Amino acid sequence: MASRIAAKFNQLRKEGRKKAFIAYIMCGDPSLEGTAKLVKTLEECGADIIELGVPFSDPLADGPVIQAAGGRAIEAGVDLKAVIEFVRDLRRETQIPLVLMTYYNPVFKYGEEAFARDAAQAGADGVIIPDLPVDEAAALRGHCARYGLDTIFLAAPTSTEDRLRKVAQASSGFIYYVSMTGITGARLSVSSEMSGAIEELKRLSKGKKPVSVGFGVSTPEEAAQVSTIADGVIVGSAIVKKANEAPEEEFRRYVKSLREAIR
Repeated sequence: MASRIAAKFNQLRKEGRKKAFIAYIMCGDPSLEGTAKLVKTLEECGADIIELGVPFSDPLADGPVIQAAGGRAIEAGVDLKAVIEFVRDLRRETQIPLVLMTYYNPVFKYGEEAFARDAAQAGADGVIIPDLPVDEAAALRGHCARYGLDTIFLAAPTSTEDRLRKVAQASSGFIYYVSMTGITGARLSVSSEMSGAIEELKRLSKGKKPVSVGFGVSTPEEAAQVSTIADGVIVGSAIVKKANEAPEEEFRRYVKSLREAIR
């Protein structure tokens, strides 16, 4: 049986939309109740998949916007266990695919198998762990496969051919291509190198695994550019920033403009 993530990509292709809009938010910023409302708003405005950030005290891959959001969530008492319980409650309201994005330390403390079991049973569909290299993830991949949780690994402009192959083979749900070296929220530049790397990942996965691009996408124009070469477009820092600063109607218009741009 296909996961919710795979089913969503298949549905988009059948509907002729083809490209997925993946929205990242920090779980617990400013509260779990606020996050639940935000998930509903994103779904209503056209998001296809939602990444739920798990707050962590040392988020090395995150820029200032997401670091600040994580700090607020930690102050609100949100941790990995709370995020899993949040997903369980959220599943009463929505069936949108949900991906947990966390660093490895909280998973290690929780226990790899317990994490895979509890996350999957709560209703999460996948997990992204930016600081867990694919070479060191065999045990976690086994646990996730057992419980039906997709494992999504990251490839980057600096990835070697061997690393691209390993990421393509190990990923399920989709492959996450990091558009640039550096931290989230940096400026995006769509290049021939990016296009070539995405094509290579598709070739290595024999066209069976969608490739989604994140880091640096913030405007509808950038989202439209990325959607010409990727199967999914991930928007994170810009959504987190807008959700915290803009009135609700302005935020809704912004999210809808991203959905309209991703074709």
